Amino acid sequence: MRSKHNKKRNTAFLYEVLTTELTKSIIDKNAPKKRFVSTLIKENFGKGMILGAELQHYQALLETSGLEIYVAEKLLQETKRAYSQLNSKRIFDSQTKIINKINKTLSKEAWNTFVPNFKSLATVDAIFNVSTPVKQRVLHEDTLIKLLQSPQKLEENKLQPMDNIVYNSFVKKFNEKYGTLLKEQKDLLGKYIASFADNGLELKLYLNEEVGRLKTSVETSLKLEEIYTDENMVAKTKKVLGILEEFKAAAPTAEVITQVLKVQLLVREIQSND
Repeated sequence: MRSKHNKKRNTAFLYEVLTTELTKSIIDKNAPKKRFVSTLIKENFGKGMILGAELQHYQALLETSGLEIYVAEKLLQETKRAYSQLNSKRIFDSQTKIINKINKTLSKEAWNTFVPNFKSLATVDAIFNVSTPVKQRVLHEDTLIKLLQSPQKLEENKLQPMDNIVYNSFVKKFNEKYGTLLKEQKDLLGKYIASFADNGLELKLYLNEEVGRLKTSVETSLKLEEIYTDENMVAKTKKVLGILEEFKAAAPTAEVITQVLKVQLLVREIQSND
């Protein structure tokens, strides 16, 4: 068993690394990388997978807030009990497989991925790790219980990274390359990434609402003079409407997400010209 925190052996951190790489591959239109990372996530964090089960225990604590103290304590104890029943060898072997594939196929810079709540992930990891000294575990549990009582989700506590040089470097590169994304595009990508953990239910609900919003905006644009007076523009606009209509019954694949991202940009341009 581990005697100290190793981020590569922290399943929640591994998941953050892969979802960040997936987002980059989608934005960069790097199809081979997207297929590789998507497959890696599905094969290791999907339903019935040991790392998927472990991740759910992390999320039970990381995504909960505003609890009464007795509820927070009970949640922590029940989560620890459930976690203790997981097969540690299967977890270790699955982590090893992911680590090796990231080292061999993805850039080693992937390990420098900045995770805003990294300290929180390390805290939960220390609580789950049976080799953590008793005194340290008690202190970590006390910290966690206080955070579970906080109105703010534990995952939203933007704690300083352990290495500010890595942090500053990551933020600079990310802003330079991806800073032009619209808020709605970032929201959609976030839902798409999260869909690998919940079988896409939340993504489908979100996508249905977003497609409806986009369709209404595109339909409204047909009333704009610069569009209805131009037959070519009318034809293109109706084509977009047809695509959006097809999305209602389509599975939320990477190709569909990419098309919706493009329509989101189109709608924003239309709105800016109103």
